[in-house]
Amino acid sequence: MYYSNGNYEAFARPVKPENVELKSAYLIGAGLASMAAAVFLIRDGQMKGDKITIFEELKLPGGSLDGIFQPQEGFIIRGGREMENHFECLWDLFRSIPSLEIKDASVLDEFYWLNKKDPNYSLMRATMKQGQSARTDGKFTLSDKATEEIIQLFLTAEDQLNDKRINEVFTQEFFDSNFWLYWRTMFAFEEWHSAMEMRRYIMRFIHHIGGLPDLSALKFTKYNQYESLVLPLISFLKSNGVNIIYDAQVKNVEVQTSNNRKIARKIIYEEGGTKKEIALTENDLVFVTNGSITECSTYGDQHNAAILDDSPGGSWNLWMNLAKQDKAFGNPMKFCGNIQQTNFVSATVTTLDDKIPPYIEKICQRDPFAGKVVTGGIVSVKDSSWLLSWTFNRQPHFKSQGKNQLVGWIYGLFSDKPGDFIKKTMKECNGIEIAAEWLYHMGVPPADINELATNSANTIPCMMPYVMSYFMPRALGDRPQVVPEGAVNLAFIGNFAETERDTVFTTEYSVRTAMEAVYQLLNVDRGVPEVFASAFDIRTLLSSSARLMDGKKILDIKVPLLVKYIEKKTIDKSKGTMVYEMLKDAGLI
Repeated sequence: MYYSNGNYEAFARPVKPENVELKSAYLIGAGLASMAAAVFLIRDGQMKGDKITIFEELKLPGGSLDGIFQPQEGFIIRGGREMENHFECLWDLFRSIPSLEIKDASVLDEFYWLNKKDPNYSLMRATMKQGQSARTDGKFTLSDKATEEIIQLFLTAEDQLNDKRINEVFTQEFFDSNFWLYWRTMFAFEEWHSAMEMRRYIMRFIHHIGGLPDLSALKFTKYNQYESLVLPLISFLKSNGVNIIYDAQVKNVEVQTSNNRKIARKIIYEEGGTKKEIALTENDLVFVTNGSITECSTYGDQHNAAILDDSPGGSWNLWMNLAKQDKAFGNPMKFCGNIQQTNFVSATVTTLDDKIPPYIEKICQRDPFAGKVVTGGIVSVKDSSWLLSWTFNRQPHFKSQGKNQLVGWIYGLFSDKPGDFIKKTMKECNGIEIAAEWLYHMGVPPADINELATNSANTIPCMMPYVMSYFMPRALGDRPQVVPEGAVNLAFIGNFAETERDTVFTTEYSVRTAMEAVYQLLNVDRGVPEVFASAFDIRTLLSSSARLMDGKKILDIKVPLLVKYIEKKTIDKSKGTMVYEMLKDAGLI
């Protein structure tokens, strides 16, 4: 496998891999990574779909890409996915998946046309004092010291950040900035999370620094991710004869290691409570989605809080059983061993009448029923004890949604702190109480809050014990390589597999690891698109630096007099050169 850049290979069709007709594939988990791997096996590996089997422990596919209507509870979304134009592998996948909405179009076409016609951006990124603008004014408010700390992290080699936390590389001046407010609420970072992953995020998305304050860097699907992304993928896989076995939990994959070769020899699983086994040969390829952020999710309702389930669940148990066999298969306990720091509460709110929408419209400054962008991403409540954020994407968010209903999503980064209106922690709250806290921060008069939370909204809390596990501090080797050294027919896919430079908690990472796994195990002669190299583009570095400085010029930065003198002399000498022009174009002089 190798990486490519540009469109020469992007549109090329690889030759049929040698002896692919003798091979079969078993994919564990029916999340995005497995579905993508199945597509790449068919499209690029030219494997027949009926030679591919997917095992899923639940009764439906999608993994973390969800969105469902439960007759008893109502509409449920555990989270949302933010996408951008340089998710190279994701768009490579969806260019080949037919749209279910538009005839003779791909899912990529549908997505591209939608986001061109209705681009995403926020008109109020943050609020405070019960629905008033926080007046962040698009500023990052980074001190010179905080800016220097970002640059220092950017320049630090990854192997120097083993097991380091974010609060070990930044001081309080950084955490007091608007930059951190934008960053942590958009990506769900906590101060104790991985400095290594924080660095990857800065490098990966440096070209979008300018779009961070108003979320204009982001793109969203038309409907919830299950209907917009999962259903077209499943339709494609079924039309190609892929076998999907639901209610099937894989307990272990037995791997034989000898002469530096690792060969998966047996899959042990339970289907409908019955234990079964599949003997494997070297021609049977096994793709394991190890770990899951939505494992053991539980739901509450209007009157009941979601109860924490602290069991490991199927995906974590499988990874633990694999890790016992070989240290090359990673260290799952680094990610799932501290539920106190990885748990997370979110809630789905559905409005039931015309009483709450005006408060939403006042903040988002758009008609939420217009069928276009509503909030334009999350609205974060700067003075919320829960650090509450909420969003309403394009409506309807579900195809079956009532015309007079809105479906949105709420989450709090500090789920273990008492609220400002409801004096309970978020994880102790039922749906009515979470809605009440949200309505309070939207500016609803306190006398009206309980009535609206009870009768004008249906709110479903969701407790996810492992949703923050992607970001836990880690060291190199804690995540297994996509194809561990010496592996003949075994690969790891998804956000707990290791690939260079890309960032977890993204749809791109799931698809990238899937593509790399298929291309390696089948020896597909086509390049995997490299991670967008914006961090190595001097133009991007200059423009993002200017944006982080909130319009200050280089010579405005507080540095020792001697350094400032040298800077001025250097800038003066650069006049008449491309260096001077680039500094000028970036707004640094």
